[in-house]
Amino acid sequence: ITEQFLDAIKHTNLFDIAGIYSRSEKKAEDLASKHNASFTFNSLDELANCSEIEAVYIASPNSLHFEQTVQMLKAGKHVICEKPLASDFQRAKEMFKIAEENNVVLFEAFLTEFLPNFKVVQNNLDNIGKITQAHLAFCQYSSRYAKYIEGEKPNTFNPAFANGSIMDIGYYCVATAVALFGEPRSIKATANLLDSGVDSNGQVIFVYPNFSLVVTHSKVSNSFVNSEIQGENGSIQIKSISQMEQVLLCKKGEPEIDLTEVQHNNSMYYEAIAFATWVKSSEMNASKVARSLSVAKILTEIRHQTNVVFPTD
Repeated sequence: ITEQFLDAIKHTNLFDIAGIYSRSEKKAEDLASKHNASFTFNSLDELANCSEIEAVYIASPNSLHFEQTVQMLKAGKHVICEKPLASDFQRAKEMFKIAEENNVVLFEAFLTEFLPNFKVVQNNLDNIGKITQAHLAFCQYSSRYAKYIEGEKPNTFNPAFANGSIMDIGYYCVATAVALFGEPRSIKATANLLDSGVDSNGQVIFVYPNFSLVVTHSKVSNSFVNSEIQGENGSIQIKSISQMEQVLLCKKGEPEIDLTEVQHNNSMYYEAIAFATWVKSSEMNASKVARSLSVAKILTEIRHQTNVVFPTD
């Protein structure tokens, strides 16, 4: 994912890749050479103290997001941190508070909301009339599940790394629901837990004033069903809820309409542009910050309801 983001920011022409951090000095040097970066670091303190670095992209395991982001924010650096922003709601709130105190921006890397086809969905909700129900699904068999079954402890299924299905791919469904419809009135979550203590899959019902939305997520099975938002006059179908690969408008008795817009082949391109906009203005977008905090609160409540516990809880 780091390589994908580095490729994205190159296409924007809005950043210079100045330095690379890795615990492995060789990995840092190899990546720096590939992307013509001037600096390499295998110490976070050195990175934080480097005046040549203005902004940092953090793509470490979930459990490290809080600690590493706070260190960079306090060093006066703007931060784009991979989703989920933190392992729980209280830490997410503190991260934004620290960003404000240090006059820097903190951007959660939820790429979906910045895609052109997200706007297509958003702009066509009125075309399906009063919303009656919705189903957002992301189920993808993890390549690391076989290792887990064999007795290994990959980060993906390890509570020590604040991971699991809802904190990984389930996040996209939760965040997309909040980005489209706001924070629900209430939620009801169920999940199947692995022996490690994290969820392998599950469902969440979001209750809004006039409709309900069901989230289905899994890291131990695949789904080939589109997500769908239903209204009294029709429905919007979405292929790949995270990437918004295709958007279809379906109305009874009418031909299906493909609303899909062509998107950049690197889906992180749009969030990179948005982050650059925040950095240039030195201001955080209030609605995006509110969405990040709502999602963090909901994820924390989902874990509470499904008995997924992290060491930091």
